[in-house]
Amino acid sequence: MSDLLLAVGGLYLVILLRAGATYALGRGAGAGIRRSRFGARIPVAKLRRAEQAIARWGAPVVALSFLTVGFQTAANFVAGSLKLPLTRYLPALFVGGLAWAIIYATVGIGVLEFTLFALRHHPGAWWVVVVIVLAIAALIVWRIRRAHTNEAPADNADNAENADQVQRDSHDDESEIGDPQLNP
Repeated sequence: MSDLLLAVGGLYLVILLRAGATYALGRGAGAGIRRSRFGARIPVAKLRRAEQAIARWGAPVVALSFLTVGFQTAANFVAGSLKLPLTRYLPALFVGGLAWAIIYATVGIGVLEFTLFALRHHPGAWWVVVVIVLAIAALIVWRIRRAHTNEAPADNADNAENADQVQRDSHDDESEIGDPQLNP
């Protein structure tokens, strides 16, 4: 029981600091949320969905966001950028953060204990753990590569546009100076 309380307490502290910092970043960014480096890391669709939900429902969206994966960061950031008052944000953070800490601690400790039990009592079980870890790693690598390949055409288009602009600028410079062949 003390391990569970320690895990919940530790995770609760982590989520309070992380979500609070995300809210503070959003509050600092204000309306320039999409132009910030942090805002650029959150997909526009998630930001828009979070803005609409928080504008309509307020603090309960923040509390419930802790039960989701991926929406939580956007919800806290947008709550800050929309300047959700601390008197409404903090209770949502405390309740939602506690729910998140309890869920992660119980499920996390349960998975850890099951894994250790399986490894102690079934000698071949470590192969299952290795396969699961490799599968998770492969999934992460695949998603990162997929994200980069989806961004690549836009980057190439931007680079091509920049190259065209540089070429036009250098052509303009040459016309002002005259023909470089004639003026060494």
